[in-house]
Order: sequence, then structure tokens, then C-alpha cells
Amino acid sequence: MKKIVKKKKIKKKVSRGQAHIQATYNNTIITLTDQTGGVLAWSSAGVNGFKGPKKATPYAAGIIVKNAVEKVKDYGLQEVDVFVKGVGAGREAAVRALHANGLNVASIKDMTPIPHNGCRPKKARRV
Repeated sequence: MKKIVKKKKIKKKVSRGQAHIQATYNNTIITLTDQTGGVLAWSSAGVNGFKGPKKATPYAAGIIVKNAVEKVKDYGLQEVDVFVKGVGAGREAAVRALHANGLNVASIKDMTPIPHNGCRPKKARRV
């Protein structure tokens, strides 16, 4: 019988990264990544036990960020560039919570998609 030796996974040290916040009317999701966009940790309101309309609250956003930062502690993340997408209530609360949980916010960029010309209108109804 062969003995299988597993290599110990080495966690890389990341001092600067990115925080992607997606704030919709129904939920708030935060993803912490390295500079290239490789995911280090993520968290959402549903994962943290919030249900229904409570998921989109600023309070839930604060708890989500706390949870995600906790997961990232062993990577040594200190500074983040924040990318916010969406129009939910948890937008500002999530950015404030990042700073409150010991991460230095270097920049904030709004990535909310805005339609340039919108959808094609319905064809005219002929009676």
C-alpha cells in the first residue's frame, strides 16, 4: 500500500487588495480579492443568517464585512481599493465597516452599470 503524502497548502501574504461590494435592493455581497482579482474571501447576508428584507439593511452590511475580514486575517490584508456596484442600502455601511474592522481604504470607485441608450423600444402597435 502506498502512503499518500499531502503537501501543506501555503497561504500567500497579501498586504494590499480589493474589496468588491455588490449592494442590491435584496442583498449585499462582499468579496475580498488580491490585486489581480483572485478571491481571498467572500460573504453575503444570507450566509450570515439574515432572511428576507433584513438582508439589504445597513446593519447586515456591517456584519457581512466583519465576517469577510475575519476570514482574511491570516493573509495579512491591510489596505483595500473598494469597488461598489449597485444601489442598495448597504453601500455606505459596508465601506464604513471596512474601515472600522481595521482595513485601510485607499480608494472608492463606483462601478454601478448605467445604460447608455437603454433597451430597444417595443414596435408600434397597429390596430
